[in-house]
Amino acid sequence: MRSSKTRQAWRRPPVSFVRPHEPLIVRSKNHQKLCRTCFINIFETEIHNTITANSLFFPGERVAIGASGGKDSTVLASVLKTINERYHYGLNLILLSIDEGIKGYRDDSLEAVKRNAVQYDMPLEIVGYDKLYGWTMDQVVEQIGKKGNCTYCGVFRRQALDRGAARLGIKHVITGHNADDTAETVMMNLLRGDLPRLARATSIVTASAASDIKRSKPLKYAYEKEIVYYALHKGLDYFTTECIYSPEAFRGSARTLIKNLEKVRPSAILDVVRSGEDMARLVPEEVSGAFKSGKDILVVEGEAEGAGGCGSANGRTSGGEMADMEKQLLENEKVQENETEITLKGQKHDRNCKNLNHMPRKLPKQQMGKCARCGYLSSQDICKACLLLEGLNKNRPKTQIQVSVERKTVVQR
Repeated sequence: MRSSKTRQAWRRPPVSFVRPHEPLIVRSKNHQKLCRTCFINIFETEIHNTITANSLFFPGERVAIGASGGKDSTVLASVLKTINERYHYGLNLILLSIDEGIKGYRDDSLEAVKRNAVQYDMPLEIVGYDKLYGWTMDQVVEQIGKKGNCTYCGVFRRQALDRGAARLGIKHVITGHNADDTAETVMMNLLRGDLPRLARATSIVTASAASDIKRSKPLKYAYEKEIVYYALHKGLDYFTTECIYSPEAFRGSARTLIKNLEKVRPSAILDVVRSGEDMARLVPEEVSGAFKSGKDILVVEGEAEGAGGCGSANGRTSGGEMADMEKQLLENEKVQENETEITLKGQKHDRNCKNLNHMPRKLPKQQMGKCARCGYLSSQDICKACLLLEGLNKNRPKTQIQVSVERKTVVQR
C-alpha cells in the first residue's frame, strides 16, 4: 500500500528567504547562472521561439493539451497559457486526459489535472480505457503480467488521445515530451536498429494524410531538469508518483544510459537529439513511411508516447539490461575475430575485406491506410490495438459462461 504522502501532489514550499536576484540555477545547456525571474523569462521565451520557428500554431486554432497531471504536461499547460496571452497566439486551449484505469496512480493524478483545469481556466475532457476498449490497465496486467504491459498501454493511449480529440472536434494535440524523452527515443531506436521509426520519432510535428489529427511537441528542446526547475519556482501543482507498471519498460534502460552520458557531457542530451534528426534525414521517404510536407512527419499507430504517462517520464530501472547487452556485444566481437569463413571452392575468406557483391539489408516499406475494424490509422489491414484486444478478449467468453452456469445451478437448487 502506498502512503497518503506518496499519493499527494507535490507543492512548492515558501521560499521567502531567497533574495530576488540571487543566482539559483545553473543551466545544463550552457552553464549559465540565472536568478529565478530571469530563468522563468528565458525558459518561456525559448518555448515561444520553438513554436514560432516551427510554425506549430495558427491564430484561432483549437488545441488539446495531453494532460497527465505530471510535471511535463503541467508545465506545458502553464507555459502555453502564459505565452498565448503574452504573444497573442489566439489559441483555444483544452486539457485532454486519458484514464488508463490504474488504481493508486492514474486516479490520483487525474485529481491534479482537475485542479489545473480550474487554476488555468481550461475545459477538461477525460477519456477512459474501460469505455473505449472494455479493459483497464489493471485488468490487462492481471491477465498478461507486467512484462510487455507498456506495449498495450502505449498503443491504447495513442488511439485514445486521437479519439478524444476527434470527440472534441480538435485537429491538433500537443504533448509534454521533452529533450530527455526525445534522446531516449533516439537511443532506443538505434539499439533496435529501427531507422524508419527513428525518422518519424525525431520530428517535432507528426501528421498523416490518413488522419485529420496532428501532434506536436513544444517542449522538444527543453531539458527535463529545467522543466522541474520551472515547476518548482512557479509553484505549480503536479503529481509526482511514478506509474506502478512502467519500471519494466525498455525505455528505463535507455534513460539510464542517457543520464550517464549527461554526467560526463552536460550537452549530450541535445547532441543525441540533433544527431537523431540528422540521421532521420538520411532515411528514404518510402522507407520511413513519411510524407514530407514542410515539417510534418507521419507516425504509425502506437509508436509515440502518450500524454506523459507510462514509461515516458517515470519508468526507472538499474540499467542492468544495457550492461548485459554491452557485455554480449564484446563477447560476439571476440568470437568473430577467431572465425574463418569458408567459400564454396574451399578458399578462406577474410572477414575484414570488403565484398563489393554484398547486398545491403533492405529496409521494410510501409504503406499507410486505415484499420478494417476500427478505422484507425494503420500500416496493416488490422491495427495493432485491434490485434491486442483480440488476444485479450479470447478468455472473456469462457469466464462469462462459467459464471452464468454457476448462477443457474443455484437457482435450480
